Amino acid sequence: MFEFSLLKRIDFRALGVMLTLMLISIVVISSTTSDYYLKEEGAVFFTPLVISQIRAFTIGLLAFVLVASFDYRKLREWSVPLYILMLVLLVGLFFVPAIHNVRRWYRLPLIPFDIQPSEYAKLILVILVSWFLEKSRHSISTIRTFILTALLILLPFLLILKQPDLGTALILCPIMLVMFYLGGINRHIIKGLVWLMGVAILLLLSIFLKVIPFEKAKPVVSGILKEYQIERLNPDTYHQKAAQIAIGSGHLFGKGWRKSDFTGHKWLPYGYTDSVFPAFCEEFGLVGGVAILLLYFMLIFFSFSVSLNINEYFGRLLSGGISTYLAMHVLVNISMMIGLMPITGVPLLLISYGGSSALVTMMALGLLQSIYARRYTF
Repeated sequence: MFEFSLLKRIDFRALGVMLTLMLISIVVISSTTSDYYLKEEGAVFFTPLVISQIRAFTIGLLAFVLVASFDYRKLREWSVPLYILMLVLLVGLFFVPAIHNVRRWYRLPLIPFDIQPSEYAKLILVILVSWFLEKSRHSISTIRTFILTALLILLPFLLILKQPDLGTALILCPIMLVMFYLGGINRHIIKGLVWLMGVAILLLLSIFLKVIPFEKAKPVVSGILKEYQIERLNPDTYHQKAAQIAIGSGHLFGKGWRKSDFTGHKWLPYGYTDSVFPAFCEEFGLVGGVAILLLYFMLIFFSFSVSLNINEYFGRLLSGGISTYLAMHVLVNISMMIGLMPITGVPLLLISYGGSSALVTMMALGLLQSIYARRYTF
């Protein structure tokens, strides 16, 4: 089951990018949280949140090695049990105390971070859909296969949406669309879904680019969305403005590490979680922001290249879904921070503070390396 000898075949370029992003995460989290703890002796760099993130990364690196050495084809047998476990965990959230007025996390003893089932749900759904589409390969173009697959996705989608966690729920849509395309779902269905998604994105961009005034759009969506969700469509919220000011104030080379004014005075909300990109840009400027984008481009490029270099059906679907998962997180988070999308709590992978996000991302990257290391074994 575990073949540690195959670790020498992994893509070390992707590993290098992953470690670099993790280092950036520790640097920016230390900068954005240090002033809370300056009075504590020895807590200038290694703040409690930095230590917590390092612990999560340590666990994540162990998971990365184990998953990379694991034969991904065995996941066919585990896909249904994992799916059932995911549903149990998502339903169980409604029976535990709310944290920050939402039901997204479990707090368990001996674990250094909160467990967020919706983060793991994305990876589990990729595994399940890969298995199901392969199982239905001989009837892949039928309406029945599409409906059954859609129902498998819809149940966790609604549970995540109910938490509420709109950002995570919406990221599932493009992931599944890419997997439908790679799996060979009926092309007419794919075209219809692309048109629907394209129209939704165009309308969203129109609101945030102020082509359609928010006040005119508000009555239209009032029957669909809740009040707090409608406010997220407002391009002039404090959080939206604060993120753009932080990015712009960094200019070309930034103000320097721990020398930010806007982020340093906590005028930027969630500077170490969702808004970590603006916080970094204020300190390291446009050059630093472009450097991060280049790192993510390389990571996503290496990820999609796995799909292009494997002929095995299950592996191609699995790698395609994971690669889209990585790409969408980066695209959505950056788009939120530069004012093109509503801020919905989507973390910037491997940089934003958060144990569950870091762990599941490193497991996903490990799974990609498991596929990459076995690409010539068929």
